[in-house]
Amino acid sequence: MKLLCIGEKINSSRKEIKKGIERSDKSLIQKIAREQAEAGAHYLDVNAGLFMEREPEKLCWVVETVQKAVDRPCCLDSPNPQALEAALKVHRGQALLNSISLEKERYHSILPLVRKFSTKIVALCLDDGGMPKDALDRFHLASMLIERLTKEGISPDDIYVDPLVQPMAIDHVLGPVILDSIEKIKTVFPEIHLICGLSNISFGLPQRKLLNQVFLILALAKGLDAAILDLTDPGMTSCLRAAQVLLGQDQFCSQYLEAFRQGRLNF
Repeated sequence: MKLLCIGEKINSSRKEIKKGIERSDKSLIQKIAREQAEAGAHYLDVNAGLFMEREPEKLCWVVETVQKAVDRPCCLDSPNPQALEAALKVHRGQALLNSISLEKERYHSILPLVRKFSTKIVALCLDDGGMPKDALDRFHLASMLIERLTKEGISPDDIYVDPLVQPMAIDHVLGPVILDSIEKIKTVFPEIHLICGLSNISFGLPQRKLLNQVFLILALAKGLDAAILDLTDPGMTSCLRAAQVLLGQDQFCSQYLEAFRQGRLNF
């Protein structure tokens, strides 16, 4: 199993990125895009959500700017169907849309875009009832989403279920809930991908990188096969390489040994 790695850094919630988008600073956005691509990102997450009514324009600009610098597809991070459609019209390659859910309005506004542009799709374990309470609730929501999306002709290989990682600072059981959710969903639906925004787990706590790294290892062991994460953190990539060796996901330990030879195992 190869982890699909999505670079998390081009997000308007980060002050540096927001300023860069405001000023149309191509050099900044492209520098960060290159750093993430060189670190091994398969997709680059792009978000312009803080620009509200200007989001379609700004998201298009970010996508075009990123793809002029690196040969990578984008994970388009927005609940706004107008922004997503505008960005998809200029995007090269198969985009990953983040995201659809069982919320009625969201489902019916995003699904046509998935079908029209043949995208991959992040499917949130969420409905109009709000955030699920436990792993069983997440499993039931995932099951309904998978059934509905596959009936609409969406390939299982293009579906990335997100069990919704919440900060451990809110409740100490939330980490185990997500790990249990990943395992339940992957066991019943092995053809479906499991994805998460990794750094959400550590929000509000000190030494966030440490928590993110350990959580990645635990989640991989449960069946996670895609993550939105910071690949420019050497500790994160080192943990990823080591975990893949120990989980039998790195044939002949080749990726681990290559990283060692290149001096990229930093722990």
